[in-house]
Amino acid sequence: MSEPDLIELFVQPLNQAGIRYLVSGSVAATLYGEPRVTHDIDFVIFPRADDASRLAAIFPPSQFYVPPTAVLLQEVARESRGHFNVVHSGSGLKADFYAAGREDLHAWAFRNARKYAVDETSVSLAPPEYVMIRKLEYYREGHSEKHLRDIRAMLAVSNELIDRAILQDWIARLNLKTEWDLCQTP
Repeated sequence: MSEPDLIELFVQPLNQAGIRYLVSGSVAATLYGEPRVTHDIDFVIFPRADDASRLAAIFPPSQFYVPPTAVLLQEVARESRGHFNVVHSGSGLKADFYAAGREDLHAWAFRNARKYAVDETSVSLAPPEYVMIRKLEYYREGHSEKHLRDIRAMLAVSNELIDRAILQDWIARLNLKTEWDLCQTP
């Protein structure tokens, strides 16, 4: 029996339930850049009121750890930085869910989502500019070099997909020039 993968475990149920999401983080960076090992998948979700109970239903407790519905409701109600995890019990693979809240960057990303096919599964993928901006923010917060490496790989592999004007606009808006400049040197 083969090991389950992140797309099979987490994207397929979200698609079937009709929950709006974007794949971001290391999985998106890998799809736009170079492969690297990851044991989690990051989602940005634009939840509706009933999505908390729907999430608990599509990830059954016999197979997944899902926070209690009250915690899900609390996290998706946050104006910014709402977050929770869902963990597959059998494999330990994890999904990090970030509620879009009222942040302009998230709204822009949903309007500019890309469709990507993994085998026969359609994946709603965050635009590369969004992935890069979030990785710049994560670098600023924790100084993990993996974020800069991911951005450099995305620039090398998917440069033609990246709208530099939009990227520069978000860099200026979010005061990320110092972090961006670090990506320009190997």
